[in-house]
Amino acid sequence: MRLQKLRQALATLGLDAIVISRPENLRYLSGFTGGEGYLIVTADQALVATDFRYYDQVGREAPGWTLAKMNEGFEKLMPGLLPTLRARRIGFEGQVVTYEQYQKWAEAITGCEWVATSEVVEKIRSQKEPAELAHIRRAVDIADASLDYVMGLIKPGMTEREIGWELEAHMRTHGAENVGFTFIIASGPNAALPHAVTSDRAVQAGEPITIDMGAKVAGYCSDMTRTFCLGQPKDDTFMKVWNTVYQAQRAACDAIRAGMTGVDAHMVAQRIIDAAGYGAYFGHGLGHGVGLAIHEKPRMSRLSKDTLAVGDVVTVEPGIYLPGWGGVRIEDMGVITKEGLDNFTKSAKIALVS
Repeated sequence: MRLQKLRQALATLGLDAIVISRPENLRYLSGFTGGEGYLIVTADQALVATDFRYYDQVGREAPGWTLAKMNEGFEKLMPGLLPTLRARRIGFEGQVVTYEQYQKWAEAITGCEWVATSEVVEKIRSQKEPAELAHIRRAVDIADASLDYVMGLIKPGMTEREIGWELEAHMRTHGAENVGFTFIIASGPNAALPHAVTSDRAVQAGEPITIDMGAKVAGYCSDMTRTFCLGQPKDDTFMKVWNTVYQAQRAACDAIRAGMTGVDAHMVAQRIIDAAGYGAYFGHGLGHGVGLAIHEKPRMSRLSKDTLAVGDVVTVEPGIYLPGWGGVRIEDMGVITKEGLDNFTKSAKIALVS
């Protein structure tokens, strides 16, 4: 089915073949998880091109695909394959292939036209199949359980890095094959940075603490964020900001529907944050797709060109970030159904932790 959809896309684009090099796309189409390789797909052929390190792996992970052995690199392999491919117009992933790679291919592989494409496989990956949803749900469940566990451990004086390690250790010992991405553990003023780097700063009572984390199961990621305060906040700002983000996040989750544009979904949260006077401090998009990659299509933001569809798995994560003070972000993820958003994330949204 996946190959069939890709081949339909090739026909629409007027391409005879396409070269796939993004690792997530290799895995999605063929099952191959090796660290280096290419897929070459035509109307009637499907090849995995890789080197000696992965020959046996291709046979195990990508049955039904033809192995093309790369002994001297892709530039040396393709000229010999072109006659069998019968391809004059060959697409490549314009968002993945560097200009240097493209130049090498164009110089070494003649007799065809190289055409840059944009997110051909990513558009197919956007709508998740039942097996994919099962992996994602499991990754969300593990993240939920790990956060619940760590919330019982956090106390003033623990460092951000120590919290992150406890989360990762719990995930890895409770079913995760890996973390979904590099965690963000940000306390106090660090929480004002949407993509803060976890540090050795000790968390303190009365200040915001943001935890952005997720697990990985069978290659599929989860993504969630909670912000809370240990004990009573040091000022009145925390509860005002937290309640604004909470209302914006809940309203967006309730409003999301298939057929809605990414811009319209974003604006549900943006209007609530604007009305509270914090519009200038919500500078990122409402959410993004999640799957084999932590950031996928569709995107929900002011600049989005996407339309939401049944089967899309998305995050919903508005935030407010006040320089020098800190920030609040609350994030769930779920799948868009005919009825709306089926929210996978079950961890409670709690502002104050004793």
